Amino acid sequence: MSSRELILKAVAENKPDLTALPEMDLSLTIRYANKIEQFIDKLKSAGATTCHQDSKLVLQNDLTEVKAQGKFIIDLLDIPHSKDWGDLHASQLESLDTCYLRAELGVAENGAMWISEKQMSNRLIPFICQHLVIVINEENIVNTMHEAYQRIETTADGFGVFIAGPSKTADIEQNLVIGAHGSRSLRVYLMGAVS
Repeated sequence: MSSRELILKAVAENKPDLTALPEMDLSLTIRYANKIEQFIDKLKSAGATTCHQDSKLVLQNDLTEVKAQGKFIIDLLDIPHSKDWGDLHASQLESLDTCYLRAELGVAENGAMWISEKQMSNRLIPFICQHLVIVINEENIVNTMHEAYQRIETTADGFGVFIAGPSKTADIEQNLVIGAHGSRSLRVYLMGAVS
């Protein structure tokens, strides 16, 4: 028997017993007095801008203004039309200026927003655009990541991502660069339950 086989045999014979994950009492996790305020604070600390007051009107004005500039934008707020963008490749999306999409839920503890593949239509879109605009309903904001994972179905959509701000990177000298490998800005519009 070779050394390799001896080592692999020894490893196989000495595996620890499987241990079940502990049950977690979610009632003991963080609960914020004002989830919306906490969520907005975390988004701002991550470098995003937010709109909570008159957000529907401000969003409409934002869309109108960006469209008037004549830049390449993708509006995925109306999901039935999102299939138009599904087959585009990076070379076809390289000039994408602004993308508008909806988040399925947000997390107050860190400002992260869950966006599934069905929301983004094409996995490249939220990362290749220069400016990302996300719309989220207030009622879909949860306290913690524990609550978020209870509500999302990771196997249902094939792919999803938590986004919590514009792209950032920093080197050893602590120089922060915004937009190094993704969107340069993130604007978040919080809509009321009836928006």
